[in-house]
Amino acid sequence: MIYDLSQINMIAKKILNKLTLIEKWITFTAFLVLIVVMFADVAIRELSGTGLHWSRQIGVYANLFVVMFGLGVASSEAAHLRPKFADHWLPVSWNPILERFQEGLMCLFCLLFSIVATQVVIETFNDDVQSIVLRIAIWPFQAIIPIAFFMASIRHLIYTIYPNLRPVIPINDDNFLKET
Repeated sequence: MIYDLSQINMIAKKILNKLTLIEKWITFTAFLVLIVVMFADVAIRELSGTGLHWSRQIGVYANLFVVMFGLGVASSEAAHLRPKFADHWLPVSWNPILERFQEGLMCLFCLLFSIVATQVVIETFNDDVQSIVLRIAIWPFQAIIPIAFFMASIRHLIYTIYPNLRPVIPINDDNFLKET
């Protein structure tokens, strides 16, 4: 099957949309779990004088999901924090090259971090490390880290190959880094 460039561009856009949808749903659900568990802990503590001993651990795990998949949501919306003081140091004509370099570097960083995190998860699995509070293995929760970074590497690989699919990054209230 032979695809033309516009079809490949559309496939890449669909992949980005699916990644974003997955990341948003996971982030939303994890944040909801975090809110419900913390609210229940506070409510029960106020009513009975004793909270839920496991709530903090569940809150930490839910927050891990929020943070790791929130990374992808922030990248998809160009909402991540970044230093803006150097936005005008280089000529605007360099932007296409710099965008590809930036996205390629981010792709490699995320891929490398995913590999290292996978090794940590494998070691944790092999050592059968358990949560003292919940008495369950922690490797499934740690596995979120390489998964999220791998998804981010896919996103930034697509941005490297198809910079037109990259979100517009605002420089300030009036200007944008990428022409629309």
